[in-house]
Amino acid sequence: MAHVVVLGAGLGGAIMAYEMKDQLRPEDTITVVTKDPVYHFVPSNPWIAVGWRKREEITVDLGPTMARKGIAFRPVAAERVIPQENRIRLVDGSDVTYDFLIIATGPELAFDEIPGFGPHGGFTQSVCHIDHAEQAEQVFQKLLKAPGPVIIGAAQGASCFGPAYEFLFILEAALRKAKIRDKVPMTFVTAEPYIGHLGLDGVGDTKGLLESEMRGKHIKWITSARVKQVEDGKMTVEEINDDGSVKAEKVLPFAFSMMLPAFRGIAPVRGIEGLSNPRGFTIVDQHQQNPAYPNVFAVGVCVAIPPMGPTPVPCGVPKTGFMIESMVSATAHNIGNILRGKEPDQVGTWNAVCLADFGDGGVAFVAQPQIPPRNVNWSSSGKWVHLAKVGFEKYFLRKLRKGTAEPFYEALALKVLGIDKLKETRKG
Repeated sequence: MAHVVVLGAGLGGAIMAYEMKDQLRPEDTITVVTKDPVYHFVPSNPWIAVGWRKREEITVDLGPTMARKGIAFRPVAAERVIPQENRIRLVDGSDVTYDFLIIATGPELAFDEIPGFGPHGGFTQSVCHIDHAEQAEQVFQKLLKAPGPVIIGAAQGASCFGPAYEFLFILEAALRKAKIRDKVPMTFVTAEPYIGHLGLDGVGDTKGLLESEMRGKHIKWITSARVKQVEDGKMTVEEINDDGSVKAEKVLPFAFSMMLPAFRGIAPVRGIEGLSNPRGFTIVDQHQQNPAYPNVFAVGVCVAIPPMGPTPVPCGVPKTGFMIESMVSATAHNIGNILRGKEPDQVGTWNAVCLADFGDGGVAFVAQPQIPPRNVNWSSSGKWVHLAKVGFEKYFLRKLRKGTAEPFYEALALKVLGIDKLKETRKG
């Protein structure tokens, strides 16, 4: 008899629990430990921030759903993972022991690394969490009443650039609908070395597509940007040369700013030798298994992946939904093998399939594999991307409420996008 614990219940953790349950023997048990009992669909947060969605539309109460599947649920935050003793200390003072641990916590948001940054005591907004998005919507309402300059983007060390572009164009569309776009100068500030880099050195013609969208909508941009500090109504930004020197320093005024932060691993797993890297991300091999603690696996944004290569300003590699699903399926299968006396043999494909909604249009891309050189390197744009994103949101939440382990992003690729090339992504 084995007890499997899934730490975290975001995108990776929720589907991990369902897929792992299907791999267990009758005598095995599974428990999900999470600080938040309610799942929220993070890709919808940009819509929340302009009032196009409400919290209740994009959330799922996981406890009852998992109970119906025979999955134990502990909605208590972890204080510390103690892998040497196969246990997790929780913030309420209790412990959860395990035979196998799957870390699926997502990241900690490193707002504190830049003075004045972030929604908690700082001056910039965020769409990384539903609470942040709701706060951003309140500031957006103020912008509608008193229009002024807007700064959107992603700070140094960020590893998820898609939502920054999404929110930029969603906000632009919302301002046009409110008929005040002409009163709101917009600037995109990003650590990327060029527009459309995305932490992936571009996918297809994302550089051309996104630059064209910005020119067409009168949006200025600053690349290779390092945010020095943020004060009330102004942001100090350094433009960095290829050699790391400062090309220029600019002080940008703003009435509204949404900036994505750098990520790091959460405190309960940081600083554990052999388990996490210096930024606190969990170290795994090709089977999603930690080399130092073989009964510990990890999936999702918490996994350590080296950057694409040197850039003037640090840029991380994104972990997209399709990649996370691939990690989940491989992990569930590999632990199932171990339980039955076999060796892990499944490797995640780590391909990228992404829909970036722009409010009334959007960009889609496929990268196979996510890290170049690639077998498939495709991108496209159009109103169909917005419609597909809306449809996929409804599809995803409906399936999650039913507690299914169906691979959602594979369904997106094969059913929604309907592109023959994507059939290859499952094979890797």
